Amino acid sequence: MRVLVIGSGGREHALCRALALDPQVSQVHCAPGNAGIAETATVHPVVATDPGQVTELARRLGAELVVIGPEAPLVAGVADAVRAAGIPCFGPSAQAARIEGSKSFAKEVMAAAGVPTARSRTCTAEDEVAAALDEFGAPYVVKADGLAAGKGVVVTSDRAAALAHARACGRVVVEEYLDGPEVSLFALCDGATAVPLQAAQDFKRAYDGDQGPNTGGMGAYTPLPWAPKDLADQVMERIVRPTLAELGRRGLPYVGVLYAGLCLTADGPKVVEFNARFGDPETQVVLDRLETPLGGLLLACAEGRLDEFGPVRYRDGAAVTVVLAAENYPGDPVKGDVIEGLDDLPEHTYVLHAGTARRDDGAIVSAGGRVLNVVGTGADVAEARARAYAALGRIRMRGGHHRTDIAAGV
Repeated sequence: MRVLVIGSGGREHALCRALALDPQVSQVHCAPGNAGIAETATVHPVVATDPGQVTELARRLGAELVVIGPEAPLVAGVADAVRAAGIPCFGPSAQAARIEGSKSFAKEVMAAAGVPTARSRTCTAEDEVAAALDEFGAPYVVKADGLAAGKGVVVTSDRAAALAHARACGRVVVEEYLDGPEVSLFALCDGATAVPLQAAQDFKRAYDGDQGPNTGGMGAYTPLPWAPKDLADQVMERIVRPTLAELGRRGLPYVGVLYAGLCLTADGPKVVEFNARFGDPETQVVLDRLETPLGGLLLACAEGRLDEFGPVRYRDGAAVTVVLAAENYPGDPVKGDVIEGLDDLPEHTYVLHAGTARRDDGAIVSAGGRVLNVVGTGADVAEARARAYAALGRIRMRGGHHRTDIAAGV
């Protein structure tokens, strides 16, 4: 099977790596890719959000499955164009991807489906925002209504800061604050059937102790030894299946991964957010533990025959990933810094590239905010964590920074 992955980040490197390990997959292609992905898959230049370019590339390669990684191509309708060309595609339609592309749409769907989530108000004017902040109280939660690359959310006890964020975003969703640990669970969907993957936890804030601004994610781990044993069953019954049924009633069958960002409250799991694609960096650890060959699993989703697929299997042990970020991330990251030490990693560790490029002289340099995902594996989370940080200690990049408390104490 020839597979084309669309995207250029750490999530796409993890997807390409897992697909390359599938004996049913003969070729892995990625567009536009990055310096690390180029060592795993054949990379091709493409504008990932251009439905015509992606479809033409898939045709030219004879792709038998297209997997769309990031949210922007999905919202732009790339999956629709690929499917219209008769090529199996893992990724929801543009209309179904509004579950991530519009926070207010997601809230509307959840309300209709009876899915537990935070109370909220969609606001377009400052007086509406002010009233919603007063209604829900501090800590204030203000979310940009559209795509924001994981950085459109502010959680603060500073009312002025909450108002300022809303003013900068325009249309926002103001929510009540949910109290409890947050986890991520991915459900693979074929339009009618869904299966959960292993839950993970990521770390959104830029600095240790969950301080600093929100980012796209600074690290993650799986499994979650402290989580309820029936967490996946609860989420599928109360959240995923009702959401898919409601989308189906609206004529929007959901094919792809439904990412449920959850808060484990005293009243059970509640949805913090939905995403229409694999989470980043949770994908990096979840796919590391997945034993079931990925290509066949995603193709079954794309072809609407997930109910024929056997149970999903996982490897024993744990995986932890730590993100190495560029100077100034999550603001305006510095690019072009040389990365050294990538060929000197200890056993049971590896690196997935996120924002990297290869210079003409062969050097690997930073080319984005989140530059690398350093993955460690082990018998348990503590061992995997120790190995990930040991590997990170051998990598050198001027101005690079990372959190030192990913999966600490688990």
